Amino acid sequence: MLFGATGDLAHRKIFPSLYDMEKRGALNVPVVGISRDAMSDEAIRSRARDGIERFGGELDDAIFDRLAQRLHHCMVDYSQKDCFAGLREKLGSRKRPLYYLAIPPSVFESVVEELKASGCAEGASVVVEKPFGRDLQSAQALNKVLHRVFPEDRIYRIDHYLGKEALLNLQYFRFANRFLEPIWNREHVRAIQITMAEDFGVEGRGGFYDEAGAIRDVVQNHMMQAVALLAMDPPAAADDESLRDAKVRLFRSMLPLQVDDVVRGRYEGFKNEPGVAQGSTTETYAAIRINIDSWRWAGVPFFIRVGKHLPVTATEVLVSMHKPPQRLFAAEGGPSRNYFRFQLKPSTLIAIGASAKKGGEEMVGEQIEMIALHQEPEELEAYDRLIGDALSGDSGLFARVDEVESTWQVVDPVLAAGTPIFDYPKGSWGPSEADGLIKGFGRWHDPLSPERL
Repeated sequence: MLFGATGDLAHRKIFPSLYDMEKRGALNVPVVGISRDAMSDEAIRSRARDGIERFGGELDDAIFDRLAQRLHHCMVDYSQKDCFAGLREKLGSRKRPLYYLAIPPSVFESVVEELKASGCAEGASVVVEKPFGRDLQSAQALNKVLHRVFPEDRIYRIDHYLGKEALLNLQYFRFANRFLEPIWNREHVRAIQITMAEDFGVEGRGGFYDEAGAIRDVVQNHMMQAVALLAMDPPAAADDESLRDAKVRLFRSMLPLQVDDVVRGRYEGFKNEPGVAQGSTTETYAAIRINIDSWRWAGVPFFIRVGKHLPVTATEVLVSMHKPPQRLFAAEGGPSRNYFRFQLKPSTLIAIGASAKKGGEEMVGEQIEMIALHQEPEELEAYDRLIGDALSGDSGLFARVDEVESTWQVVDPVLAAGTPIFDYPKGSWGPSEADGLIKGFGRWHDPLSPERL
């Protein structure tokens, strides 16, 4: 039961994912698109087809016909009381519906309450899109609204980043290999950087982005989850709850951000984007330093950098190691620091940086990189995986209530403080003020660049 079926998210992501699920034989339930618009089943099917053709790749008519037979429309005006009778009728005798709220958070409460009042919520589950709230207080309020109707184990707070193959690979690499654990701590790791760069702007979503900004849109959720997989202690067991328990322990050991831990930027021309307020103070770039108060990570900074209209679209992690305690080769040339590099986008790549001897008589070294490149042309898309998990009741790749509230506790202080914002040219790596944040720990690592340290 898809609320917001005529919206941008459904058009770009959900309908193409439902088509892929149909293609794989993973979709075996009816799909009801719900919107405030009066439209026929054929109209919603046409909207779905357009989204699949534009954002999902090549379309097979036979596969789409099967999906179309499952797809229907139901008009519901969320602003009107007692407006869910049609939805109740559409549901009929079917049990355990999954409601996907691809709608603004401002209407969550009225929709959830009406689902309960109409009897549509009985035995149901709900998927809620990020950002989950604007700060800790609003997130807690949304949780109270949802918990009045749905138990926690039937609430799926979707962060598509958690369903990405590259992030799952990072989790697997950390805990499936014994050689990593003895060096994965403050004694060997000097600093960790995560850069999520996009070479495009807000792409017609200026109004939404102006309400969110880089910290709310990707740092509080995507980047915090990446930090958790890099920094958390091994979970007690392989089950979903043990994994999420380990993440929560890590989030609770993060020190709340202070003003000196953040540099915000805005690409030139952002205030001229349609939907953006002229007096906007929203950032399109954020550089952040996270400090973790634990025996494993005390003194090791985690640097996060996210931004729009940067030179490339890529996401990379660079784990910089301490230098050897003794320099044995005085004539050695080039960098001598080891590192691990994880590329999450555009490819799934794991690399280890080391020094090796150059050919010749002298003991002179050079930096080399050993690379394992994963290419999965048939890789499962994040929304495909997550929608399938929600339909089957598997909550492991969704954020639990204490995860969400713990990450808001980390970023809340700087959201309230209103730190300065610096303009930067499109196509640059952001404002130069961000260089001061990383001072003493080398320089920012630019994804897809041969310069590592």
